[in-house]
Amino acid sequence: MEKWYKKYLRVYEKPFSEAPDNIINEVRSKLAKLQSKDPLITVSVIGYNEEKHLLACLWSLSDMVCKYPVEIIGVNNDSKDRTEEIFQKAGIPYYNEYQHSCGYARLCGLNQAKGKYHINIDSDTLYPPKYVEIMVDALEKPGIVAASSLWSYMPDKDHSQLGLSFYEFTRDMYLFFQSFKRPELSVRGLVFAYRTDYAQKIGIRVDIIRGEDGSLALELKKHGKIAFVRNRKARPVTGYGTVGADGSLFKSFKVRFIKGIKSISGIFKSKEKYEDEDSNLIKNKK
Repeated sequence: MEKWYKKYLRVYEKPFSEAPDNIINEVRSKLAKLQSKDPLITVSVIGYNEEKHLLACLWSLSDMVCKYPVEIIGVNNDSKDRTEEIFQKAGIPYYNEYQHSCGYARLCGLNQAKGKYHINIDSDTLYPPKYVEIMVDALEKPGIVAASSLWSYMPDKDHSQLGLSFYEFTRDMYLFFQSFKRPELSVRGLVFAYRTDYAQKIGIRVDIIRGEDGSLALELKKHGKIAFVRNRKARPVTGYGTVGADGSLFKSFKVRFIKGIKSISGIFKSKEKYEDEDSNLIKNKK
């Protein structure tokens, strides 16, 4: 059975100069048809030097099947490659954020959002057609203020499908048990959606290197519940990010397994406040 994302790999991990004009035109035309002047959902795509991924991401979003009115906007985080040009060629409204960090980029998108709900999108990730609709279905339920989905990695010559399946299964089980008492630790920015009004009042942290999604979730849960979507049709695929930084998949699993075992007792206890690690703070440049 052919993977739903296979066609997008034609332009994934490739420079924009190699992108066929017919694909660029198709993406632009489909995205234009999706845009609503009165959206229920704002989908904001952030990108920093994502020339080799952004077109594929936008292509996947252009195939969206959604019963709700949507707007799709972009945030160029002061990229030095052709990221901004891709936003231009795709024809979607976009904003330049010159302060560097995932937090600043997400905050820029949030501040420009018109929809009742805001959905984070990462440029190196491909999203299935029903993703947005399923996430909003979850948000529309009474008492829900945020939703987070699961995600997969793309198999390649260094990562077998079998190995990835085992890795993802154990990770998903850990996130599942953690979500009962510590839901803020089980959300991830690339698959995170939430009420725009609450998030705009709370803001997104820009003083930390990572964890701005969990920090926002911690504050959001004061206003309602966080839903966890486990529908396979709402499961994006992405690159390896911090997983790849650990080296092999086995080494990455080992690192996370040991860390998970050490902290497993804590996932069964709710927590309302976290202390920032000094190594995760963004130091002000003098």
